[in-house]
Amino acid sequence: MKRLALVSGHFAPSNLVGAQRARLWSRHLPEFGWEPIVVAGDPALYEELPDTDLERLVAPGIRVIHAPTMSTRPVRLVGDIGVRAFRGCYRVLAELSARRAIDFVLITIPSNFLAPVGRLIHRRYGLPFGIDYQDPWINRWPGIDVPFSRAWGSYRLASMLEPWAVQGASLITGMAPGYVAGMLQRNPRVAENAVVACMPMGIAPEDYGLVRSLDRPPFLFQPRDGHFHMIYAGALLPQGVVVLDSFLAGLSVLKARAPDLAARLKVHFVGTGSSPDDPAGHQVRSRAERAGVADIVDEHPQRIGYVDTLNHLGRSDAVLVLGSTETHYTPSKVFQAVLSRRPVFAMLHGDSTAVDMVRSMRAGRVLTLTEGSLPAPDRVAEGLRSFVDDETYDADSIDHAAIDAFSARASTRTLAAALDLACERAAAGQS
Repeated sequence: MKRLALVSGHFAPSNLVGAQRARLWSRHLPEFGWEPIVVAGDPALYEELPDTDLERLVAPGIRVIHAPTMSTRPVRLVGDIGVRAFRGCYRVLAELSARRAIDFVLITIPSNFLAPVGRLIHRRYGLPFGIDYQDPWINRWPGIDVPFSRAWGSYRLASMLEPWAVQGASLITGMAPGYVAGMLQRNPRVAENAVVACMPMGIAPEDYGLVRSLDRPPFLFQPRDGHFHMIYAGALLPQGVVVLDSFLAGLSVLKARAPDLAARLKVHFVGTGSSPDDPAGHQVRSRAERAGVADIVDEHPQRIGYVDTLNHLGRSDAVLVLGSTETHYTPSKVFQAVLSRRPVFAMLHGDSTAVDMVRSMRAGRVLTLTEGSLPAPDRVAEGLRSFVDDETYDADSIDHAAIDAFSARASTRTLAAALDLACERAAAGQS
């Protein structure tokens, strides 16, 4: 069995979505011939509130090495875990490489600042390495054209670091093709020489098994109180705000045309704040007030635990998924929504792989959009009206073959095949 050093800045009990990639892969990799060794930052020094229940979801026997990590106390010089744990992760990988205890190094980003560690190990020890893109590294974020702004500085730093970090990579993976397309265009030698594979986060039914066994009551709403509770769980992306506004405009039209139905509807936004742990960092509330639907919309801005999130999705009447105007964006929350056994109402870019995912599984309804064209408020209102009134949804009728195709196990199978091919090519290049 080959051994993979899987580098992830955050790992359980981290509640960040980026930590789930390594957790899910490490669970299934041994089945496909790879023994994972997770190398992560020290959880005692994570800034985000931990979710201790997540540790119960880590596969038994998985080796996790917590690398020395710089603290943010008493002086917070830098917050990014990739910067604070970089030296520690490098030392752990160097020690493993020197003993030939690993055969491949794969870094999943973000944190983007951890990505260069793969090339450093490759240059010193000759080990093949890869980078997994959970998000594009270089993106034209709002504000990058404002000189000396934070966005301006981040964009330029990324533009310098990425081409160095990817040079010589044997493997490039991503959540979907659009996540890596820009990098491959900018780095044609990488596109020519590296194995490229894409796989979604993947559905993990066993996670919901734990949630159901805990049998916790939800705390954001009271089920079966006469209201139709729809929940959106997750951060708001900069390019997703216009999608949110389109949804709220549709709610406004629905309220005017079908006031009785709108009075039953309660839409809960959780984890949408400007900061993960700030109870006053509302971003949805003011927009709902401007749209005239503050009585329908409730916002809990701070993030809640992963297990609590799954519990609320499963106790709701429906799950709301709002995408982005970016073509590559495939929200991982789609997988959570499908397994919640609740109908899904989604607004997604027409080119997002999540559109076919929801439709092929018969998991709910999708309104599509493009970068330059959002659904009209009338269309959103009509879609919501028919969705809330539709009583034909049957969780047992969801296409389980489609679920298997999008499972974390299937995602890991794709990764393992790509790792095998990358190792073969790397060995052939050395001989």
